[in-house]
Amino acid sequence: MAVEQANAYVVETAAPARRQSAGWTRKWLAIGTGIGIEPVGDVLRVVVARVRPGGVEVVGYHRIDNYRERPASEWGTEFAAFARSAGAKGLPVCLLLPRSETIVRHVMLPGVGEKDLPAAVGYQLEGLHPYAEDAVAFTYARLGNSPAVLVGIARKETADYYSNLLSEAGIKMAGFSFSAAVLYSASRVLVKPSETPLAFHGASGATEVYGESPARPIYSALFEMAGERARRAAVSELRLETEPDPATVADLLPPFVAPESFPREEGALALAAAIWAACPRLALPANLLGETLRTQTARWIYVPTIVLSALLASAALVLAWQESYQDKLLVQRLQIEIRTLEKEAAKAQGLDKAAQGAQDRVALLDRYRQRPRADMEALKEVTTLVAAPAWLQGFQLSRNEVYLNGEGENAAGMLKLLDESPRFANSAFSTALARMGSGPMEVFAIKTSREGPGTGFEPGENR
Repeated sequence: MAVEQANAYVVETAAPARRQSAGWTRKWLAIGTGIGIEPVGDVLRVVVARVRPGGVEVVGYHRIDNYRERPASEWGTEFAAFARSAGAKGLPVCLLLPRSETIVRHVMLPGVGEKDLPAAVGYQLEGLHPYAEDAVAFTYARLGNSPAVLVGIARKETADYYSNLLSEAGIKMAGFSFSAAVLYSASRVLVKPSETPLAFHGASGATEVYGESPARPIYSALFEMAGERARRAAVSELRLETEPDPATVADLLPPFVAPESFPREEGALALAAAIWAACPRLALPANLLGETLRTQTARWIYVPTIVLSALLASAALVLAWQESYQDKLLVQRLQIEIRTLEKEAAKAQGLDKAAQGAQDRVALLDRYRQRPRADMEALKEVTTLVAAPAWLQGFQLSRNEVYLNGEGENAAGMLKLLDESPRFANSAFSTALARMGSGPMEVFAIKTSREGPGTGFEPGENR
């Protein structure tokens, strides 16, 4: 058995497109080592990955051939020897279920909180797969803070088969996952993925596609067709306006170093599973393995996180105390300045009040000055509008209204004449019209509102 260690023939491998860092908080929590296993036909691809804030290192890679025909105890011993040689004994192991044996769906659950998420997913589960109700194992995980939820489904007999097989081989599992979950998680451990990642992976004569877009938060499919046709179908499903550059699954992963003998493309999914196992706190909790069958991971991997958290808390306390002390000094200085300026502010307020009072008195005198002229103009306007043979018996003028009573041939037409005048508005009869004998003259009494300077109301103003 040959085990390639990362201290020999190491080459740096990274995605061709430069991506931004995932943020210092998430980056410094990316500490751990895990093992990923990918079954491909009769071969198990095994990768040991060490994740650190500075990047990912492939510690070891191994192939277990013909595992279906060999006794589980035999290749289990081979796996244990590889894990010891790679320094990965007792580390968490993630098995990647074959894409052909899993169903991947995403559902939109807007407004559903974390407490109600299990019931909401369970309610829709029956419509997401063609199997019998009790014949499936499923898992789900919310994609960030969005309403999109990733759902992974596999036959229960498939999950039980791999669980029993690995148990016979003496391999303690941390979880079973699937390609969409591990790729989504691994692509965000140390770097931010592009807005529309699209990658292809050849598997057993088929083409597996993984992508993301604003229209489809996550997309995973297996095509039994040529790569070009699969590409066109994926671009159509993702509704991409511009087609991204061709990429492989390895291009989605964060920068990593590996031995020269490490098959970058073939081992990419197993590496993603190893990253998922190494950093469970940063990965989607999409695990098809029953909770009672999961093994506890080594507690020492949490020591760096605990130490960093303690240092961060101490720094936060110091900064909080310093900020509070500086705020106290600033408040004292501000209080001294406030007391100094209070007298000046009081004087300024007194001057403002005096100026406002003078302005109010000037405005009042101006209004009184305009009243006689406005009254004369109102009288003149009424004299003009009420023309012979109409005549007035009474004319009452107040500050806001005018009362007219008299006789005229077309009393109804006077309302229109008054309203068309810029000095009157809202004209109406205060009493019903009455006709004098058999002649054309009508007795009227009209009430109209005044407008314009000297009346308290400007033309068009709401009363």
